[in-house]
Amino acid sequence: MKKLSVFILLLFTVGAFSQENLSLDQCYALAEKNYPLAKQNELLIKQNDLDLEVLKIGKLPKLDFLAQASYQSDVTSLPISVPGVQVDPPNKDQYKTTVSLNQLIYDGGSINASMAEKSASLKTQEKQVEVNLYQLKKQVNQIYFSILLLQEKRELLIAKKIQLKTTLKEVIAGIKYGILLPNSDSVIEAELLKIDQQLTETFLNKNSLTETLSMLTGILVSTDITLEKPEISINFKNEIERPELDLFQLQKEKIEASGQFIDTKNTPKLSGFATGGYGNPGLNMLDNSFQTFYMAGIKLNWTVFDWNSTKKQRESLQVNKEIINSKQEVFELNTAMELRQQQSEIDKISAFIESDEKIIALRKKILETSASQLKNGVITASAFITELTNLYEAENNLKTHHTQFIFAKATYNTTKGTKH
Repeated sequence: MKKLSVFILLLFTVGAFSQENLSLDQCYALAEKNYPLAKQNELLIKQNDLDLEVLKIGKLPKLDFLAQASYQSDVTSLPISVPGVQVDPPNKDQYKTTVSLNQLIYDGGSINASMAEKSASLKTQEKQVEVNLYQLKKQVNQIYFSILLLQEKRELLIAKKIQLKTTLKEVIAGIKYGILLPNSDSVIEAELLKIDQQLTETFLNKNSLTETLSMLTGILVSTDITLEKPEISINFKNEIERPELDLFQLQKEKIEASGQFIDTKNTPKLSGFATGGYGNPGLNMLDNSFQTFYMAGIKLNWTVFDWNSTKKQRESLQVNKEIINSKQEVFELNTAMELRQQQSEIDKISAFIESDEKIIALRKKILETSASQLKNGVITASAFITELTNLYEAENNLKTHHTQFIFAKATYNTTKGTKH
């Protein structure tokens, strides 16, 4: 279901690129798909399948073939002689070929426990990959919102440039009719050149960031791309939903599976065997000739005492489990502190936005007055540009704080593990 959702998202993504639009969720999905680490899941599954096949083979019959030729310095002989009976000793050169069949009948659940341990290990490794991929979201957030800030800065610069060009025409007319001092237009023209420099700097910075975003997402992101401003909601009361918490739980489950496997090591193991062969001598050592022979039976193997090795292994696993619990506590504490700081940052930016809006309202009134005074020659063009710049900076602060506000909420949700 998850793969289908990503596929559908990517279909919409293709259409979005043709329109030069890109969303934050699309960047998340593309970065996760493109990152080389994502390929590990397929490899881990393939490796686990092979390991399970090897373990399953342990339940199948084992067939062994042996061919042996030997010469020995001495052979078995009777220490007494019986009158009228001659017993030839075995030859010192002996030959034997055998085929042996061994079949495990009961292993105390050892193979099944080992397979369960392998499966638990796979889940843990897959979740570790997910945890590592999740860290990409922080990088995507940083790059995405940095580009958004540059987009908005460019829009404000263009708006300021348009207003200055309009004012420049009025100033030129004022100079022509003697209302304004000569060279008043030069001040505005210099400011326009300064804006062009800022636009060039904004373009180059955005170009650098889009190249980084291209590398991260694996698609060509144009410098003309328009990133969508996401709508993000947050809930301060929700619990942490990070994949690390699932990883800690899976690690503990893997320890439980390892403990069950250890418990099977000392259980009785029953197997059957059958051996057939041809050799000189055969099973009858007194028959000094080539013979066929066979042997069949069952074998019980039981480790009654292992010098507390199993007990110590269980104790080691318990210590490992306590270590994982400690790591989880540290993670939850650090995440809680990080969330508290981010919540404080969100509240601070929200307060800034309120004051920004009041400042802009006042700056607009001041600029209207300055524009009227400039037309009537009461103030210089430099004084007007100062007020225009003050308004631009106030509007830029508001835009910046709005973007920072969304960025702070996205960071908060990323830290908590909540999807916005």
